[in-house]
Amino acid sequence: MNKNSLVIYKNQPAVIKELDGDKYIITYCSQPATPTGKKAVYGEQKVREKDIILLAQGPVTSIDKVLACANDEALTQAHTAGLEETYELLLSDEQTAASPLSFDELKEYAASDLSADQTWAFYKTLCSMPQFCQDQEEYKNLKLVFTLRNAQQIEEINRKKYEKEHEEEIRKAFIERLKKRQLELPGDSKFMGEVEAFALCQTEKSKVLEMAGMSQNIEKAHRLLIETGIWSETKNPHPTRLGFSFDSAREQLGAMPDEEREEVPCTCYAIDSPNAADPDDAIGFDGEYYWVCIADPASSVAPDSSIDIAARNRGTTLYIPEGASRMLCESSLEDYALGLKNPSCALAFRLKIDDNCQIEECVVKKVRVNVKMISYGEVEQQKDSDTFKPFYELARRNLERRTANNAITIQMPEVDIKVDRETKKVTVAPETKYESNDVVQEFMLLAGEGAARFAFANKIPFPYVSQEAPSFPEKLPDGWAGQFARVKCMRKRSVGITPAPHAGLGLSFYSQVTSPLRRYGDLIAHQQLRAFIDGRRVLDKDEMLERVAAGDAASLAARKASRLSETHWKLVYLMQNPEQTYKGVCIDKRGNDALFLIPQLDMQTTLKTCSDVQLNDEVVLKADKIDITTQDVIFLRL
Repeated sequence: MNKNSLVIYKNQPAVIKELDGDKYIITYCSQPATPTGKKAVYGEQKVREKDIILLAQGPVTSIDKVLACANDEALTQAHTAGLEETYELLLSDEQTAASPLSFDELKEYAASDLSADQTWAFYKTLCSMPQFCQDQEEYKNLKLVFTLRNAQQIEEINRKKYEKEHEEEIRKAFIERLKKRQLELPGDSKFMGEVEAFALCQTEKSKVLEMAGMSQNIEKAHRLLIETGIWSETKNPHPTRLGFSFDSAREQLGAMPDEEREEVPCTCYAIDSPNAADPDDAIGFDGEYYWVCIADPASSVAPDSSIDIAARNRGTTLYIPEGASRMLCESSLEDYALGLKNPSCALAFRLKIDDNCQIEECVVKKVRVNVKMISYGEVEQQKDSDTFKPFYELARRNLERRTANNAITIQMPEVDIKVDRETKKVTVAPETKYESNDVVQEFMLLAGEGAARFAFANKIPFPYVSQEAPSFPEKLPDGWAGQFARVKCMRKRSVGITPAPHAGLGLSFYSQVTSPLRRYGDLIAHQQLRAFIDGRRVLDKDEMLERVAAGDAASLAARKASRLSETHWKLVYLMQNPEQTYKGVCIDKRGNDALFLIPQLDMQTTLKTCSDVQLNDEVVLKADKIDITTQDVIFLRL
């Protein structure tokens, strides 16, 4: 580069004033003159060769002359015409059209008689034209290289340019269409993005709603999105509103670590639903001891690791009709779920039960166990076999013990909701329950009780679950009404580090430890137990309290998201089956109003002026008005 060469410095034109060894002294205009009379401001800078890009060897008359040419409209029009003609010429040759072109090549094609003073004007025009695309990576390497854009790309650039130049006019027209609920889709959908964000509780307000004179209300925003066709009525916003992702955790746990483990002397059975994908518990009996073997992700998830913190923020695996959003990554199931590989590694609770069904001994062990996966229905068919009979007998004895200790059993209807991913067709069916479900539940309660007693005896800070005793009226009604009356009297469960009775279960000690793949409280319980049996430091009470509180808060939010999601899909089901009728059972009276349970849907609804209805009376109901946005539904009594 020579003296008076034209160069680009920080995306602006500059002229080389002097050569100073291996550096250049350049002059440039840092602030052009203005029509209001402000004079131009010039600057000088000593730069290296790698800081500038050569445009023209020169000689350049002056930086002022370069800038004057750039502001010459006639010259700009001439450059534009020459470049348009060049574009058409190059486009006609398929090979040339696909090849990169240097700035000098384009200059030769479009303006071969270009002076040095006019080169910046030509470069500015070239960069402004949608037909040409500058290679930014080459620009970083101090090379000016361009490619040709196709017609579709040019159209998109021109569209964006038009929208930017007419932004206010376009937005006003959109607002008018929005007020009339007559959007032009898909084009208008980009303007509704902030309304979607507001309806999903991702922003606190929406400028679009404000401009349209609409209230800042998430349910009304939800309704607007449906009315304008942005969302369908099947759109489930509730997990997102509560901060949950529809995706499972992504960070990999890695393979199960190689560590010393004891062999379980009997086969253990992972009893679950036929379609269960994450078996995390298995039970067995060796003739003397009962074994409850639990998946062992705590072997890889250390306290305060990134995986641990992510699991704490989720609190639990979120189960909704659309599927599961897992607390730990999906790939962890292959290595950590029980029975998918044999032998399986587990954390086991070896229980010795006395004649009164009290836990005489609970030992916690890291084990390797052969696990057989089997469904509830298959176990039920073999309940009197030598293999499964001991499980049923222990479960019945444990239930009797808990009942004698005032455990409360409530049986309300439960339904299974399925959503077809493609069609969004919803099915709602009663959950199939077997006595084997209760068997597994009793074994999980025994493991939770044993773990709590083990932790208390060894002074391990631990997440205990408790519940105060309810206060029932002297006389409870029969049937569904009686079950509902019990539900109303139940106290909330509590999770903390101080052991206390769980009145609902009829247990003096209890902790949940049987689902560490899907409950954070269970995972930290396992972390504490493993640290203790390994002789490592356990978390202290303050550390545990902090983790227990955070995990439980997230878990409560997940349960709310799950409950709202289930209601959402039940309402979609009602909308998809408008003529269907349902049996309603009166479970509560409030003056002349009656609360009805619809067992087929596991839903409740209140009807007014039902003075003729008594508790447990049955009526026929049909859904009348359904508001998916507020989750309100009005049933008619037929």
